[in-house]
Amino acid sequence: MVREITVIPAEGGWAVRSDGFVGDMMFLSGAKAERAAQRLADAMARSGESAEIRILLRDGAVAGRFLRPAEPRVISDDRSPEEPRS
Repeated sequence: MVREITVIPAEGGWAVRSDGFVGDMMFLSGAKAERAAQRLADAMARSGESAEIRILLRDGAVAGRFLRPAEPRVISDDRSPEEPRS
Protein backbone atom coordinates (compact mmCIF):
# COMPACT_ATOMS: atom_id res chain seq x y z
CA MET A 1 0.00 0.00 0.00
CA VAL A 2 1.30 3.46 -0.86
CA ARG A 3 0.77 6.10 1.80
CA GLU A 4 -0.36 9.50 0.52
CA ILE A 5 1.19 12.72 1.79
CA THR A 6 -0.14 16.02 0.45
CA VAL A 7 1.20 19.55 0.88
CA ILE A 8 -1.71 21.92 0.47
CA PRO A 9 -2.30 25.65 0.88
CA ALA A 10 -4.05 26.54 4.12
CA GLU A 11 -5.24 29.74 5.71
CA GLY A 12 -2.13 31.51 6.96
CA GLY A 13 0.34 29.02 5.50
CA TRP A 14 0.64 25.43 4.33
CA ALA A 15 -0.55 22.08 5.64
CA VAL A 16 0.83 18.56 5.38
CA ARG A 17 -1.92 15.96 5.31
CA SER A 18 -1.50 12.19 5.23
CA ASP A 19 -3.50 9.02 5.56
CA GLY A 20 -0.71 7.94 7.93
CA PHE A 21 -1.84 10.23 10.78
CA VAL A 22 -4.85 12.16 12.07
CA GLY A 23 -4.91 15.94 11.73
CA ASP A 24 -2.81 18.30 9.63
CA MET A 25 0.67 19.62 10.35
CA MET A 26 0.68 23.39 9.80
CA PHE A 27 3.58 25.53 8.51
CA LEU A 28 4.01 29.19 7.67
CA SER A 29 6.38 28.35 4.79
CA GLY A 30 5.68 26.07 1.83
CA ALA A 31 9.34 25.03 1.80
CA LYS A 32 9.13 23.91 5.44
CA ALA A 33 5.97 21.98 4.68
CA GLU A 34 7.69 20.23 1.76
CA ARG A 35 10.70 19.30 3.93
CA ALA A 36 8.36 17.89 6.58
CA ALA A 37 6.56 15.84 3.92
CA GLN A 38 9.90 14.47 2.69
CA ARG A 39 10.99 13.54 6.23
CA LEU A 40 7.64 11.84 6.79
CA ALA A 41 7.98 9.90 3.52
CA ASP A 42 11.52 8.86 4.47
CA ALA A 43 10.30 7.57 7.84
CA MET A 44 7.50 5.62 6.18
CA ALA A 45 9.96 4.14 3.67
CA ARG A 46 12.31 3.04 6.46
CA SER A 47 9.38 1.29 8.15
CA GLY A 48 8.62 -0.62 4.94
CA GLU A 49 5.84 1.52 3.43
CA SER A 50 6.04 3.38 0.12
CA ALA A 51 4.86 6.98 0.13
CA GLU A 52 3.67 9.41 -2.52
CA ILE A 53 4.11 13.15 -1.92
CA ARG A 54 1.83 15.52 -3.84
CA ILE A 55 2.42 19.25 -3.68
CA LEU A 56 -0.45 21.54 -4.62
CA LEU A 57 -0.27 25.21 -5.57
CA ARG A 58 -2.60 27.84 -4.13
CA ASP A 59 -4.82 27.53 -7.23
CA GLY A 60 -5.15 23.76 -6.67
CA ALA A 61 -2.87 22.72 -9.54
CA VAL A 62 -0.39 19.92 -8.86
CA ALA A 63 3.10 21.42 -8.62
CA GLY A 64 4.89 18.14 -8.06
CA ARG A 65 4.49 14.47 -7.34
CA PHE A 66 7.22 12.30 -5.83
CA LEU A 67 7.34 8.63 -4.97
CA ARG A 68 9.47 7.34 -2.09
CA PRO A 69 9.66 3.54 -2.37
CA ALA A 70 9.78 1.35 0.70
CA GLU A 71 13.24 0.29 1.76
CA PRO A 72 13.83 -3.46 1.67
CA ARG A 73 13.73 -5.09 5.06
CA VAL A 74 16.85 -6.93 6.09
CA ILE A 75 16.25 -10.28 7.70
CA SER A 76 19.11 -11.24 9.94
CA ASP A 77 20.49 -14.71 9.78
CA ASP A 78 21.78 -15.54 13.24
CA ARG A 79 23.02 -19.01 12.30
CA SER A 80 26.72 -19.64 12.43
CA PRO A 81 28.47 -20.37 9.11
CA GLU A 82 28.85 -24.04 10.12
CA GLU A 83 25.12 -24.62 10.55
CA PRO A 84 23.46 -26.13 7.48
CA ARG A 85 20.75 -24.12 5.79
CA SER A 86 17.37 -25.78 5.47
